[in-house]
Amino acid sequence: MDKIRDIMTNDVDCCSLLDNVYEVAVKMKELNVGAIPIVDNEKVVGMITDRDIVIRCVADKNPPSSKVEDIMSKDLITVTKDTDAHEAASLMAKHQIRRLPVVDGEKLIGIVSLGDFALHKLTDEKAGEALSDISEANNQIHH
Repeated sequence: MDKIRDIMTNDVDCCSLLDNVYEVAVKMKELNVGAIPIVDNEKVVGMITDRDIVIRCVADKNPPSSKVEDIMSKDLITVTKDTDAHEAASLMAKHQIRRLPVVDGEKLIGIVSLGDFALHKLTDEKAGEALSDISEANNQIHH
Protein backbone atom coordinates (compact mmCIF):
# COMPACT_ATOMS: atom_id res chain seq x y z
CA MET A 1 0.00 0.00 0.00
CA ASP A 2 1.11 3.54 -0.70
CA LYS A 3 2.64 5.82 1.85
CA ILE A 4 1.45 9.41 2.20
CA ARG A 5 4.66 10.64 0.48
CA ASP A 6 3.39 8.89 -2.69
CA ILE A 7 0.11 10.81 -2.86
CA MET A 8 0.51 14.06 -0.91
CA THR A 9 0.77 17.52 -2.38
CA ASN A 10 4.26 18.83 -1.64
CA ASP A 11 4.00 22.46 -2.68
CA VAL A 12 1.56 23.90 -0.16
CA ASP A 13 0.84 27.60 0.16
CA CYS A 14 0.12 28.74 3.68
CA CYS A 15 -0.55 31.83 5.73
CA SER A 16 0.84 32.97 9.07
CA LEU A 17 -0.61 34.25 12.32
CA LEU A 18 0.13 37.75 11.02
CA ASP A 19 -2.43 37.38 8.21
CA ASN A 20 -6.07 38.28 8.65
CA VAL A 21 -9.16 36.43 7.45
CA TYR A 22 -9.51 38.62 4.35
CA GLU A 23 -5.94 37.79 3.25
CA VAL A 24 -6.59 34.08 3.74
CA ALA A 25 -9.82 34.29 1.71
CA VAL A 26 -8.04 36.11 -1.13
CA LYS A 27 -5.32 33.43 -1.18
CA MET A 28 -8.00 30.71 -1.28
CA LYS A 29 -9.60 32.42 -4.26
CA GLU A 30 -6.29 32.88 -6.10
CA LEU A 31 -5.28 29.25 -5.54
CA ASN A 32 -8.80 27.83 -5.97
CA VAL A 33 -8.53 25.87 -2.71
CA GLY A 34 -10.85 25.42 0.25
CA ALA A 35 -8.26 25.27 3.03
CA ILE A 36 -5.05 27.04 3.98
CA PRO A 37 -2.64 25.80 6.66
CA ILE A 38 -1.50 28.42 9.17
CA VAL A 39 2.16 28.31 10.17
CA ASP A 40 4.27 30.06 12.75
CA ASN A 41 8.00 29.81 11.91
CA GLU A 42 7.33 26.74 9.69
CA LYS A 43 5.43 24.99 12.52
CA VAL A 44 1.85 24.19 11.53
CA VAL A 45 -0.39 25.75 14.19
CA GLY A 46 -3.78 25.68 12.51
CA MET A 47 -5.91 25.32 9.42
CA ILE A 48 -8.57 27.61 8.02
CA THR A 49 -11.21 26.28 5.67
CA ASP A 50 -13.76 28.17 3.63
CA ARG A 51 -16.34 26.73 6.03
CA ASP A 52 -14.45 28.18 9.03
CA ILE A 53 -14.61 31.61 7.40
CA VAL A 54 -18.36 31.32 6.87
CA ILE A 55 -19.25 29.83 10.27
CA ARG A 56 -16.76 31.53 12.59
CA CYS A 57 -16.36 34.88 10.87
CA VAL A 58 -19.17 35.87 8.49
CA ALA A 59 -22.06 34.21 10.37
CA ASP A 60 -20.84 35.71 13.65
CA LYS A 61 -20.60 39.14 11.97
CA ASN A 62 -16.86 39.42 12.59
CA PRO A 63 -14.95 41.74 10.25
CA PRO A 64 -12.69 40.43 7.47
CA SER A 65 -9.80 41.99 9.38
CA SER A 66 -10.24 39.38 12.15
CA LYS A 67 -7.10 37.53 13.20
CA VAL A 68 -6.71 34.07 11.70
CA GLU A 69 -5.99 32.75 15.17
CA ASP A 70 -9.56 33.59 16.20
CA ILE A 71 -11.22 31.40 13.55
CA MET A 72 -8.71 28.71 12.61
CA SER A 73 -9.02 25.11 13.71
CA LYS A 74 -6.22 24.53 16.21
CA ASP A 75 -6.48 20.89 17.25
CA LEU A 76 -5.09 19.39 14.07
CA ILE A 77 -4.75 15.76 13.18
CA THR A 78 -1.48 15.40 11.25
CA VAL A 79 0.42 12.61 9.53
CA THR A 80 4.00 12.10 8.40
CA LYS A 81 5.19 11.28 4.89
CA ASP A 82 5.77 7.69 6.09
CA THR A 83 2.19 7.21 7.31
CA ASP A 84 0.41 4.38 5.53
CA ALA A 85 -2.38 5.59 3.24
CA HIS A 86 -4.83 3.18 4.97
CA GLU A 87 -4.07 4.78 8.31
CA ALA A 88 -4.48 8.30 6.92
CA ALA A 89 -7.82 7.40 5.32
CA SER A 90 -9.00 5.88 8.59
CA LEU A 91 -8.00 9.04 10.49
CA MET A 92 -9.89 11.18 7.99
CA ALA A 93 -13.02 9.04 8.37
CA LYS A 94 -12.79 8.84 12.16
CA HIS A 95 -12.39 12.60 12.57
CA GLN A 96 -14.62 13.56 9.60
CA ILE A 97 -11.97 15.68 7.93
CA ARG A 98 -11.11 16.11 4.27
CA ARG A 99 -7.48 17.24 4.57
CA LEU A 100 -4.50 16.25 6.68
CA PRO A 101 -1.37 18.36 7.08
CA VAL A 102 1.79 16.32 6.49
CA VAL A 103 4.55 17.19 8.94
CA ASP A 104 8.18 16.43 9.61
CA GLY A 105 8.38 16.99 13.35
CA GLU A 106 6.21 20.11 13.60
CA LYS A 107 7.26 21.54 10.20
CA LEU A 108 4.62 21.53 7.46
CA ILE A 109 5.94 19.63 4.41
CA GLY A 110 2.71 18.89 2.53
CA ILE A 111 -0.98 18.13 2.65
CA VAL A 112 -3.10 15.15 1.70
CA SER A 113 -6.76 15.49 0.78
CA LEU A 114 -9.64 13.29 -0.28
CA GLY A 115 -8.91 14.41 -3.81
CA ASP A 116 -5.35 13.09 -3.58
CA PHE A 117 -6.69 9.64 -2.75
CA ALA A 118 -9.11 9.82 -5.67
CA LEU A 119 -6.39 10.98 -8.08
CA HIS A 120 -4.18 8.08 -7.11
CA LYS A 121 -7.04 5.63 -7.49
CA LEU A 122 -6.84 4.27 -4.01
CA THR A 123 -8.79 1.11 -4.64
CA ASP A 124 -8.25 -0.68 -1.35
CA GLU A 125 -11.68 -1.56 0.00
CA LYS A 126 -11.08 -0.37 3.57
CA ALA A 127 -9.69 3.00 2.50
CA GLY A 128 -12.46 3.43 -0.06
CA GLU A 129 -15.11 2.77 2.57
CA ALA A 130 -13.48 5.24 4.95
CA LEU A 131 -13.48 7.95 2.31
CA SER A 132 -17.08 7.34 1.30
CA ASP A 133 -18.08 7.58 4.98
CA ILE A 134 -16.61 11.10 5.09
CA SER A 135 -18.46 12.17 1.96
CA GLU A 136 -21.76 10.76 3.17
CA ALA A 137 -21.45 12.35 6.61
CA ASN A 138 -20.57 15.74 5.14
CA ASN A 139 -23.41 15.63 2.63
CA GLN A 140 -26.11 15.15 5.26
CA ILE A 141 -28.31 18.14 5.86
CA HIS A 142 -28.52 19.09 9.53
CA HIS A 143 -31.67 20.76 10.80
